[in-house]
Amino acid sequence: MVESNPVPGKGTMKKLVITDVETVQFTKVVKNIKFFANMNMGLLEKILNRINYYQCEKGEKVCKQGDPGDAFYVVNEGKLLVSVREAFLFSRKLAYLGPGDCFGEMALLNRAPRNATVVCEEDSKIFVLMIDNFDQVLEENPAFALEIQKLAADRRFELDHK
Repeated sequence: MVESNPVPGKGTMKKLVITDVETVQFTKVVKNIKFFANMNMGLLEKILNRINYYQCEKGEKVCKQGDPGDAFYVVNEGKLLVSVREAFLFSRKLAYLGPGDCFGEMALLNRAPRNATVVCEEDSKIFVLMIDNFDQVLEENPAFALEIQKLAADRRFELDHK
């Protein structure tokens, strides 16, 4: 089922209703991500209640290099291209993402601008967790907020010492 309201700033992405099948798929994917791996089921359910599901058309930009890091994404269907602009007109392809792949988790931690552009190579369906919704989960779960702060500190340490 498709709702007519697109995500503000996200082009023509169409919001979909999440079924039980998509809920199971999302849960399986995020359990393999370090960021979510230690969450108990109750906390994961709270996040699931704040997840949105969108349909994107071929050629549509999901996020653009330099834009605010305002969301975390999980690909459920389709194929997306990750690229980075290195010169005025030159972009380098970094990766292709498909079902089960995710991107943007560091945006939830460090609020830094996007370091790449992600474009749909074919019609796709993606789960989206906006930063405001993630912040609400943190406010309601102080123990989880502490874990996230530790994860962010560890990640910054890793990046600073590469």
